[in-house]
Order: sequence, then structure tokens, then C-alpha cells
Amino acid sequence: MAKLSPLLKQATPVVVDHGEGAYLYDVDGRRHLDFTAGIGVTSTGHCHPRVVAAAQEQVGKLIHGQYTTVMHKPLLELTERLTEVLPSGLDSLFFSNSGSEAVEAALRLTRQATGRPNVIVFQGGFHGRTVAAATMTTSGTRFSAGFSPLMGGVHVAPFPFAYRYGWDEKTATDFALRELDYLFATQTSPAETAAFFIEPMLGEGGYVPANPEFMAGLRQRADEHGILLVIDEIQTGFGRTGKFWGHQHFDVRPDVITIAKGLASGFPISGIAASQELMAKAWPGSQGGTYGGNAVACAAAVATLGVIQDEGLVENAAARGRQLLEGARAVADKTPAIGDVRGLGLLVGSEFVTPEGKPDNATASAAQKLAAERGLLMLTCGAHMNVVRMIPPLIVTSEQIDDALEIWTDVVATVTK
Repeated sequence: MAKLSPLLKQATPVVVDHGEGAYLYDVDGRRHLDFTAGIGVTSTGHCHPRVVAAAQEQVGKLIHGQYTTVMHKPLLELTERLTEVLPSGLDSLFFSNSGSEAVEAALRLTRQATGRPNVIVFQGGFHGRTVAAATMTTSGTRFSAGFSPLMGGVHVAPFPFAYRYGWDEKTATDFALRELDYLFATQTSPAETAAFFIEPMLGEGGYVPANPEFMAGLRQRADEHGILLVIDEIQTGFGRTGKFWGHQHFDVRPDVITIAKGLASGFPISGIAASQELMAKAWPGSQGGTYGGNAVACAAAVATLGVIQDEGLVENAAARGRQLLEGARAVADKTPAIGDVRGLGLLVGSEFVTPEGKPDNATASAAQKLAAERGLLMLTCGAHMNVVRMIPPLIVTSEQIDDALEIWTDVVATVTK
């Protein structure tokens, strides 16, 4: 009998029968509060009725219409709907299937459009697992180890992770921008740098938000040197941070954004958005793919965007995010085992440390596993996997946040006593 690869380690022991809203129900009928959301994917919760209906209807009409061969209505509708929410000036879209594909498409576009070979990424960023995307990923060696040589032309600059450095935000930001300028002087000339690739909040890197000063510094340098600013909104987009796009917290203008995860409530679809002028600079034949812009995924995405708007889910993410962050910080205040709690909207991370202030993977893992036993599903992240992250769906209620915090309070008290 065939089996799944032994490398696919499960974060929880749950075998799911079905999902509904913020809950998963296992094969034994037990209910679990899902604060993973499929790693930020099921934005409207599990099996939202409008998303289910849209997908079911589309399956009966057209499952796959390869979009460089024929055009189909869901793709046209999705493109039109995204026009309403895309950042100003980004009026051209290319669709693919996964976040990694979107990042690789953005990389190809920026290199071709500028004629420059190099890109700069930022320490702790996660951009995917395919070769180019993994080369650009520095949130953990597990994503790139063992299949070198990796792609050339990628240079890494510091991210203003104040807690890691033990500094205040301003000191960390000044340092990061100063080191970026040093990188220009020592490793990649601005004239050979095509783009900056950055998450507005580190995801796999430990749930660390950027800040307005740092993002403004990137924009200023991009404008000065003709470098393109690519903002990776794969995890932070579609209301997840309490604004529609994560970069809106920092009042910065992107040249390109990458999108995926929460766009279609669980159906695989991703893409990049840029201006028509910039997108036209890509080389003919450089964009395409068999499954990109799948009809069923597009129909689900159109329904998802409607639910986000009609149910006020961006506003709910902001309100419930404040509640979750405050509650998680209240739990941390009771123990030195949690050194920092940070987040934006419904992305909240609690970093576990030893009494000496070093990363404490063991306690973080114990807390995540005990929470799962008690009906609260979460994940870990960070370079040392010592950050427990909460990623509830955007439809989460105040009562469900309270339920999760009650479990989390008891779990932390148990694993740290």
C-alpha cells in the first residue's frame, strides 16, 4: 500500500471529517477550534456557504479552461473584482497556482523589466520552496538545505527585528537601512539590482511586522536607484492584517505584489499584480502555465471577495486581532517563558525563550501540542520554531477568541510551571 512521504510531519494528530466556519470536526466527532486556517488560507472559514455554492455551480459548467487557450467568465469576473481592491496603479494581473509560482513570476518580471540580474531579500523572509523562491527564503535553512547549488543573484539584507537584536524599533530600523546601503557598496550595485522582495510582516520568520520608517526607506531607495519594490502579500493579503493589504499599515507604494493564500478560501490560486506598463516589459512567452486561473478556483475567489466585503471581514480582522493580541500579551505577562508577543490583525505570534533569553523550541512545541490535545489548533514558526502562531479565519467571533485564549492561558500555565 502506498503511503505519504515520511517527511510530511503532521503538526497535529487530527484526522478531519469536515469543517465549518472556525471549526474542524475529526472522524470521531470531536470539534477543534482551528487557529491555523490552513496556514492563512481559509479566510472565510471552512466551507463558507457562498464559496461552496459558487464552486459547486462552476464545477457543473467548466472545471478547467486553460487560460492561454480559451477565456472563461470566472477569470474575467475575478480580474474585474480585484481591480476594486488592488493598490493604486497595479492594474495588470497574471494568475498561477501557488505562492512560490507567484514569487518566481515576480522575479522573472523584475529581472526582465529592468535588465538587471540581482535582487535583495530580507533576513527572515519566506517566499516559497521552489528553487528560486527557496533561494530567496531566509526564515529557516530547512527550506533550502540539501539541494545546492541554489540560484545566484540573491543578496540578503537585515530586517528590523527589534526583539531579536535587543534594541528599540528605531535603532533596529536605522541599522537595517544602514546595512542595506552597505550591501549596495559591497555586494550588489544599485545599477545591478532589479528589485527588493519583502513581506510586510515576516510569516515563517516569526510574525514580525515591518514599520513605516523602514518601508519608507525602501521606497526612497527604490525610487532613487530605479529598483522595483515587490511586496509579498501572500500571507498578509485579503484582510488578514486588519487592512486589506499588509503594506497599507505602512503607507508604502509597491511596484508589484504577490498574492495567494486567502484569495479563494482554500482553492489553489495565486498571482502577481503590477502596472500595465511594467507587466508589458516581461518577455513574450515568459508567463503561462497549465492550471493558472483555474475556473473553479476563480469562481471561489470571486465569492470570497464578495464575502470579505459584504460581511465586513477586514474590519472584523482588525477588531478581533486587537482582542487576540491583547489577550495573548496578558498571558505572556504572567510568565517570563514568553519573551515577546507581536502581530498585525489575525496574525499573532508568541515567542518562547529560556531564562537566559535564548530561543526555546521545546516549550513552544509542548504548548502547541498540548493546545491541540485540548481542542485549539495552532502552528509554530520562526528560525528556531519557538514562536507559536495564531491564524484564525477572518470570520472568527469574539466568543471564539475568548475560548481560544482560555485554552491558551491554561496551556501556557501548564507547560511553564
